Amino acid sequence: MLEAIFEYKFLQHAILSAMLASIACGIMGTIITEKKLIMMSGGIAHTAFGGIGMGYFLGIEPIIGALVFSILAALGIAKINKKINTSADILVGMFWSFGMAIGIVFIGLAPGYPPDISSYLFGNILTVSKLDLGIISFLDMIIVFVVFAYFHQFKAYLFDEEFTQVIGVAVHLLEYTLFILIALTIVILIRVVGIILIITLLTAPTSIAKQFTYDLKKMMMISIMMGIVFCFVGLLLSYVMEIPSGAAIIIFSVLSYLLISFIKYLSKNSNKELPF
Repeated sequence: MLEAIFEYKFLQHAILSAMLASIACGIMGTIITEKKLIMMSGGIAHTAFGGIGMGYFLGIEPIIGALVFSILAALGIAKINKKINTSADILVGMFWSFGMAIGIVFIGLAPGYPPDISSYLFGNILTVSKLDLGIISFLDMIIVFVVFAYFHQFKAYLFDEEFTQVIGVAVHLLEYTLFILIALTIVILIRVVGIILIITLLTAPTSIAKQFTYDLKKMMMISIMMGIVFCFVGLLLSYVMEIPSGAAIIIFSVLSYLLISFIKYLSKNSNKELPF
């Protein structure tokens, strides 16, 4: 595998995209988990399928279409949720189904043979192109810059929204910014694990990190490192066992979370039984 990395360009792209995706995933996954926006992120991810279908229909890069649809869905959910007294879960469910339906319609109307969309649904990190790497790198830089430029505002917003508003922070603007960053993260992860499997990679590294620290920055750093490990090991398993890369990454992520949680549980119980 290590020799192949230096020999094959597609493996170099896969490793680099995994590292870049883990940065966005670790940072935004922590924020999403702490703010309990997991299902909303899933809704935005599935809405992105409409953009992929639009891309095929118009003959443009599908990931660009996914980016447009993801941002519009994120802003749409946020705006409608503020204006109309409707449960956010209902809105997420409607956008979720609407995006998938629009994508199917666009793909059905696209000229020529229907495209293979399995890599967008389930991910195929081995097919990441140079253009994909450029898009992922650019989106990564936006996410890192915005989050750390306004880190204290985001931190206050996560733990006490009312206090954040009292101290003069424009909470609505911060919320819209957060939803856009979620959309950018989803677009990054589509090429790595696919639309269907995104939620696990957003939550598993952070869930493990929370078992070791409650410090937001440390949580993000641990999540990034865990994401890199998950992606690299999953990629290795998919290469050796000849199985889909996205599925391999997710399976290893979930098994790692379960194992670490079990070890922590045993450690906690054994400490309770000690008389000192």
